[in-house]
Order: sequence, then structure tokens, then C-alpha cells
Amino acid sequence: MVRLPLTPAQVEAGRRLGSALRAARGDRDLVEVAVDAGISPETLRKIESGRMPTPAFGTVVALSRALGISLEELADNWQPAIVAAARLTAS
Repeated sequence: MVRLPLTPAQVEAGRRLGSALRAARGDRDLVEVAVDAGISPETLRKIESGRMPTPAFGTVVALSRALGISLEELADNWQPAIVAAARLTAS
């Protein structure tokens, strides 16, 4: 099975996800958060820097729990255009 290259929009979404996770981590040590989430510090470093723009769902769930941030909030960072459109439709 051949994996298609990521689109620029997917790469940018990964950067937003990484930024949101980095902000949620705040002053907490990267290694501490990675251990709490059950992932390697290098994996967390790659996600936060945008070098791993499409982490596995289980990894995102583990990070959301370790950081006390909801999956919905992370999803809002991942697809802000969809969130904005939904808000416009709801009003």
C-alpha cells in the first residue's frame, strides 16, 4: 500500500496540532509529559515541532489525557475552518 504525500493543508494542520500541544504542556518537562502519555520523548518532540503532522489517534488520545486537554479542543486546532463554518451555520 502506497501512502500518498500529505497535502500542504495537512502539514499545516499538523503544525497547529503541535503548537496546541506545546502550549498545553506549558512549563511541564517534555520527558515527563511523554512518559505520562506512554510515548517516547522524541515522538512528542516531533509532534510538537510539526515533523510528525499525522500522529496516530491513540497517541493524540494519550497526549490529551496527559495534558488535560480535550480531544474536541485538539480537533478544533486541527480543522479551524470546519469549526468556523459550523459556528456560522449554527447562528
